[in-house]
Amino acid sequence: MTMIRLKVLTVLLVLCQLVTAQTRREMNLKTWEFSRDETSWTQVNIPHDWAIGGPFDKKWDLQRVAITQNGETEATEKSGRSGALPWIGEGWYRTSVVVPAGYEAGELVFDGAMSEPRVSVNGEETGYWAYGYNAFRVDVSRFLKAGKLNIGVHLNNREESSRWYPGAGLYRPVTLVLTQKTHIDDWSLFVRTTDLTDKGAHLSVDMMVEGPTEGVTPRIDLSDANGKIIASCTDISIKDGHVNAGFFVKNPMLWSPENPYLYRLTATLYDKAGRICDSKTVKTGIRTVRVSREHGFQLNGQTRKLKGVCLHHDLGPLGAAINKSALIRQIEMLKQMGCDAIRTSHNMPSTWQMEICDSLGMM
Repeated sequence: MTMIRLKVLTVLLVLCQLVTAQTRREMNLKTWEFSRDETSWTQVNIPHDWAIGGPFDKKWDLQRVAITQNGETEATEKSGRSGALPWIGEGWYRTSVVVPAGYEAGELVFDGAMSEPRVSVNGEETGYWAYGYNAFRVDVSRFLKAGKLNIGVHLNNREESSRWYPGAGLYRPVTLVLTQKTHIDDWSLFVRTTDLTDKGAHLSVDMMVEGPTEGVTPRIDLSDANGKIIASCTDISIKDGHVNAGFFVKNPMLWSPENPYLYRLTATLYDKAGRICDSKTVKTGIRTVRVSREHGFQLNGQTRKLKGVCLHHDLGPLGAAINKSALIRQIEMLKQMGCDAIRTSHNMPSTWQMEICDSLGMM
């Protein structure tokens, strides 16, 4: 009877450890409520652009300016710079998410919010970001416990703050990333091709580990497009939270616009008991980029001209709300035109656009 009880207790202990020590989880927060006055609320899906639905009105575009490049010395009324759509003003978003048990750290990742977002969690302001185009993160670890997390975002688009159509709202994805105290900093994982030779490619990997690192062992694997591991690095140390590792890949498939081959790199952290603390996978192309006075722009050691376009972030009549299918269609059309490069005028692009450019062969 004692042995049976001991076995039962052992099983319960293992199950308890599985429940209380979860690995990374990324939750796409898609369903929100939206309001322009904090009184009436409408359910929307993120990404969302509140301005694209109109109505069109000249008043949203009016600016009194003197365009010195045109030789003007006196300010006059100008219109038509940002689409005559109602992007100016305030907007509010709110949602709630049920957080499962077993997580110690968490952050909200906003890929873009137009504009000046103030983020609150459970009624308390926890983050502010001044710029509408680039991603930002808000640490919500201190709010984490099993149960509901209430999230709110206040946006404010100011007059004359844009000379093109910026859109409005949570126009790019919002993700809740849940991890343990010891985890990989999402924005620290970088893969670089440092050298190409006739024999292969040298790759360098850098990342930062957040939280306690005593007894933590990193491992980095590189897989081909079929999922086969072709290189691994296990003899890695963590110094002041920083991890650096190197690979040599024989006969690599080089990334180019004509052959956009992508590998998968997986970084994993193990604790003293050999259990996974955290794991993150990114796609990467093996390629070198150099620019010199003598040879101009070189990709993989070959001089080539950039044949590209300037491209704003909005998707025409679809608005600024990012849409993966529309991005794919857009880039495929540009490829058919003979383009191999995009200048993201005049702001930082979305994560989705960068990933799609990588996969379809666009520089």
